[in-house]
Amino acid sequence: MSELVARIAGSSSEIFETIWDSLANPRQLARPHPFTRHAFFDALEKSNSASQVTGWEAAHLIVEEVTKGKPAKAAGLLPLYRKSHSYGEYVFDHAWADALMRSGERYYPKLQSSVPFTPVPGKRFLIADDLNHHVIGHALLNAAKLAVTQTHSSSLHITFMRKHEWEMAADLNFLQRTDQQFHWENRGYKSFDEFLANLSSSKRKNIRKERASITKKELSFECHFGDSLTEGIWDAFYECYIATASRKWNDPYLTRAFFSRIGETMSDQILLIMAKLGGRYIAGALNFFDDETIYGRNWGCTLSVPYLHFETCYYQAIDTAIKHGFKRVEAGAQGGHKLLRGYMPTPTYSAHYIVHDEMRRVLREHLEVERKAVAEHMKDLCALTPFKKS
Repeated sequence: MSELVARIAGSSSEIFETIWDSLANPRQLARPHPFTRHAFFDALEKSNSASQVTGWEAAHLIVEEVTKGKPAKAAGLLPLYRKSHSYGEYVFDHAWADALMRSGERYYPKLQSSVPFTPVPGKRFLIADDLNHHVIGHALLNAAKLAVTQTHSSSLHITFMRKHEWEMAADLNFLQRTDQQFHWENRGYKSFDEFLANLSSSKRKNIRKERASITKKELSFECHFGDSLTEGIWDAFYECYIATASRKWNDPYLTRAFFSRIGETMSDQILLIMAKLGGRYIAGALNFFDDETIYGRNWGCTLSVPYLHFETCYYQAIDTAIKHGFKRVEAGAQGGHKLLRGYMPTPTYSAHYIVHDEMRRVLREHLEVERKAVAEHMKDLCALTPFKKS
């Protein structure tokens, strides 16, 4: 007989990379989902981007199968952080925190299962392929609910999860929340012009106008990956990143050391697009990829140029996806302007466990209304499709 035992392992460095990745990538894909890899979490934590000092105290939860007389076997993992704020998540609960604190209760610390600073949908329950995913998923959820009490937290939030995980959480009385992002789908295009030919006339003309404007300015673009991701290139990108981050958030989330670490450990899944003007780098877009998808992540520029953001982040990514046969481009959170450029709305899912009874009751009613509003909004957006209507 065997039993499942859960424990908080702490930081990613306290979990062997081979164990973590065997759960994140049980089929041993050569290019797995980049944001489930041990290397990504380890880079965030060791670079002090996600650390106790920045309000992201690692508390990764692992479930092990224990059989008498045998070594414990890792069965499942839930990436988890104990947080003292709600920044860097992209599923906004600031109003929830304000409401609970106004009632005299505390909202922080809370537990957050997500990839820090990374609003990319993906599996949150990392489970060994030879085990019952429903059983292990429920074990992770129940253990995480218990961890809320043990860590003196107010709540547990699992964001940008897969839909079947979201439904599994609902079985255990988690609150369900939805939102939407914009993703570009490759419909078997042979070229960027073929993609444009599928758009309505006005959208096609607008994109050509934007790209022509960039061409006239004699900007050039470089794609860096693998060995070309040198420290000099990261220096140039980081200068662009902090320039934009400082304009938006005051303090950038990611440290310079983070980019060096992913350059060392994940260069086989990184595409860094840099824009150059007059021999000087002025902008960059950091992308990751697996076998099917390009994930647009971080952007920055030191010089404001009309349409440069669209070209570097969206059109260059689409061009790359078409040339190399990727099925889609995920361009991150928010941004209705992406719809005009061929990126269509896609639902995202999050699940929330709230200890406070009255707040849980009120939020359940609120989220039911919100889910309907999100569905209606997505329906309206789809009606505004940039593609030809046939």
